Amino acid sequence: MTADVQSLAKRRGFIWQSAEIYGSMAGFYDYGAMGAILKRRWEDAWLRFFMGLGDNYYLIDPANIMPEVALKASGHVDSFTDPLIECSKCHTAVRADQLIEEATKQAAEDLTLEQIDAKIAQLGLVCGKCKGQYQKARTFNMMFRVDVGPVGAEKAYLRPETAQGAYLNFKRHFEIMRRKLPLGLIVIGKAYRNEIAPRQGVYRMRELIQAELQIFMDPDTFASELDLSQMEGKSVNVQLVGMRGKEDFRPVPCKALVEENGLPDFYVWHMLKVQEFYLDVMRIPKEKFRFYEKSEKERAFYNRVHFDIEVNLATLGGFREVAGLHYRGDYDLSRHEKGSGENMEVSLDGKRVMPHVLELSFGVDRNIWTLLDIHLTEERTGVLKLPPTLAPYAFGVFPLMRKDELVPVAQRIADMLKPSFQVCYDQSGSIGKRYARMDEIGTPFCITVDYEGLEDGTVTIRDTDTAEQKRVKVDSLPDTARRLLDGRLAFRDL
Repeated sequence: MTADVQSLAKRRGFIWQSAEIYGSMAGFYDYGAMGAILKRRWEDAWLRFFMGLGDNYYLIDPANIMPEVALKASGHVDSFTDPLIECSKCHTAVRADQLIEEATKQAAEDLTLEQIDAKIAQLGLVCGKCKGQYQKARTFNMMFRVDVGPVGAEKAYLRPETAQGAYLNFKRHFEIMRRKLPLGLIVIGKAYRNEIAPRQGVYRMRELIQAELQIFMDPDTFASELDLSQMEGKSVNVQLVGMRGKEDFRPVPCKALVEENGLPDFYVWHMLKVQEFYLDVMRIPKEKFRFYEKSEKERAFYNRVHFDIEVNLATLGGFREVAGLHYRGDYDLSRHEKGSGENMEVSLDGKRVMPHVLELSFGVDRNIWTLLDIHLTEERTGVLKLPPTLAPYAFGVFPLMRKDELVPVAQRIADMLKPSFQVCYDQSGSIGKRYARMDEIGTPFCITVDYEGLEDGTVTIRDTDTAEQKRVKVDSLPDTARRLLDGRLAFRDL
């Protein structure tokens, strides 16, 4: 399965390592023609869904380079680190906790440096390249340093996450948007992390794309802004800390998560919405989706509640984190208030409030890979069953054969559909090869002009998922196409 997805990703122009002709560089990837448009489709769908959760939520686009003083205040200069160990013989560097996790199949991210050294000695782990002994573990800061100006007098970094741009912009946006909470600031863009030893393809990258929503709110009143009745009778797939070693996960009623597990009601409401996005928009099978609770030792100290959002990916060997839902309290604005001297409190109905932050953080690259992993079917070789709204092309349009009388009709149909839909027109190769190309890039429907259609004004529509074909009138094609894509019309009902 892994080889199939990797082969498809390269062969059909989705994603591959950057600077390929020079041997590539670990942790950097390029999106090809199909991957770039699939990524844009996913980002647009994500933005529509999560911006729609609140009336006071906005997309912003902060700078990629941040001053050192801001990242000092946020804690990144001192604490954005991973544990590193280096071979004493060949000097190969690896991330220590990952090395232990691979050997034990157990989480090791909460181990201290001393515990890491002891564990490596206990397990007898040696360098995978030369069998040399590892040196003592040490911390490694993952930020990329940037010297700004002709003499490098201003110290700065490539942003390690998009969230900080939202925190630095909060006060100005609060004033611009009529001083209301909750206020949501969305950033979709690049982040940069000098990973010690990036592996597993796009799962761990040095240049990555994040889609994040930072919700600034008053925790005492936030729940009243939400329609909590939407949680009635609903469950979310979770693996709570207490379930570990007993069961992978199970659906837990939203009501129980609030009343029995003590989670804030606004937090559980957002868990439900995230699950809806994965199940309804990305069409992830429910049994492959879960929230994974981080223990107090595992989560960042400022996170009051932290669940990873995980999907079971065959190409990565099981459940892997693709997003996170973090209740960060007032940590971020308080830190920037202290670092900048700017008062970050706001006044609401005569009450002074230091806003708390609920963060919804998604790895875009990981989610694009998730689409390829989940929707590359094993039922029919080389068929990518992407959700129609996310597919790079909605329709392929072909003449049955490259004949004069068929080609102009097919081109007119393609031109008719292009203003409203993403259309791929193709007349090269046999019709079977053209169908196969569309199957591999996830095009949900193919429209073919044949000789019968020239006589009665019809075309055939082929469904990628089933390979079935049905005949429809050309005059009704735009309306039929729209209803097929938005789900109002099932292909079987044509």
